[in-house]
Amino acid sequence: MREGPHWRVRAAVVAATGVAAAGLGMTPFFSAWMTVPAATAVAGALAVMVAGPRAHGATVCVTGAVAVVSLTATAGMILMDATYAEHARAATVWAVAESSALLALIAVTVRVAPRSTGSAAAAAAAGLAVPAWLLRFTSGPWEPEMLAGLAVWALAGALGATVGLYLRALDERRIRAVAEARSVQRLQLARDLHDFVAHDISAMLAQAHAGQILIERDTAAAADAFRSIADSGERAMASMDRAVHALHDAEVGDLRSLVPALTDLPGLAARFSAAGAAQVRLDLDPDLEALPGEITGLAYRIVVEALTNVRRHANRAQRVDVAVHRTASGIAITVADDGPGPRSAPAPRRSGLGLAGLTARARTLGGSLAAGPAEPTGWQVTAFLPVSTHRPEHHG
Repeated sequence: MREGPHWRVRAAVVAATGVAAAGLGMTPFFSAWMTVPAATAVAGALAVMVAGPRAHGATVCVTGAVAVVSLTATAGMILMDATYAEHARAATVWAVAESSALLALIAVTVRVAPRSTGSAAAAAAAGLAVPAWLLRFTSGPWEPEMLAGLAVWALAGALGATVGLYLRALDERRIRAVAEARSVQRLQLARDLHDFVAHDISAMLAQAHAGQILIERDTAAAADAFRSIADSGERAMASMDRAVHALHDAEVGDLRSLVPALTDLPGLAARFSAAGAAQVRLDLDPDLEALPGEITGLAYRIVVEALTNVRRHANRAQRVDVAVHRTASGIAITVADDGPGPRSAPAPRRSGLGLAGLTARARTLGGSLAAGPAEPTGWQVTAFLPVSTHRPEHHG
C-alpha cells in the first residue's frame, strides 16, 4: 500500500538503484566506458521521472551529474585513444540509451528547473554530451558521416530543450488559469459577504435600535423587532454558510448559482418593509425569470445595495420605489426613496465593493449605473444592464 507523500521518491530511488546496479553488473562483459555513463544516465532520468514534482529541486543536480559523467567518459576515451570500434554494435545500444536518457533530462530540466545560471549550465552540459558520445567511435580525422551524426544529435538536443520550453509554457498557462479562477472565487465570496451579509446586519442594527426605543412603550412591537433581528441573523448565517460551502467548490459557476435573483425581490422587499418605517413598493415586469443568471444576479445585488444605503443614510424615508423593467435590449432598474434633506453619494468602499464596485461590474457587461438626488426629494439609483449580444456604450 502506498503510504505518505514520499512514496514516489522512494520508488524512484529503488528504480534508479536497480537500473544502475543492472548496468554496472554488465561491466565484466562490456567495457566500463560503455556501461558506467549509460547506467548513470538511464538511472538519473528514471529517478527524476518516477519521483515527479518532488524531484524538481534535485533535477538540476541530477542532470548536471549525468552530463559530467557522460562528458568525462568521452574525454577519457579521447585522451586514452580508446574507441568503441571492437564492440561497435553493442556500444551503439549503450550509447543510444545514454543519449535518450540525456534528452529526457534536458526536457525535464528546461520544463521544471528554476530560471538560474545553474539550470542553464546543467541543460547546456547535457546538450553537449548528447552528440559528444559519437566521438567514442573514432580516434582519427572526422569523416563527413561523423559531422552529419554530430549535427543530427545536436539538433536532437535542441529539440529536447524545445519540448521542455513548450511544456513549461503549458504549465505556466495552467498555473495562471488556476490563480485567476481562485481570484474570481475570492472576489465572488467577498461580494456575497458584502451584498447579503452586510444587508442583513444593517437590518439587525436598525431593528435593535427600534427595539431599544419600543421596549418600554410597546412590548409587543419590541418583541416583533427582536424576532426580526433573529430572522435577519439567520439569513446572515445562511449567507455565510453559502460562502463557506462555496470555498469547497472548484467551479466558479457553482458560486454564481448561489446568488439570489430577481424572483427573490418580493421577499427582500417584505423583509425591508417589516424592519423599518420605509415601505417598499415593487414594480416588476412579469418575464424577468427568463433573463440570464449573470444579469439577474447583478440586478438583485444593485437593489440590495440601494436598499442598504437607504437604511444607512435615509432613516427618515417613508417610501422606497423599486422598479425593474424589460427594454428592447436589456433591463432598467430604478430604486428611489423619499428621504428628506440633502444627501451626498455614499463614500466609495476601500474594498472596491458597494455602488462603486457594482458600477464597474455593470460597465463590464456593457451597462451603466448612477446614483444621485431625486425630484422633488430623496435619492435614486438607476442602472441599465444589457441582455442582447449587442452591448451599447452609454445609456441614460
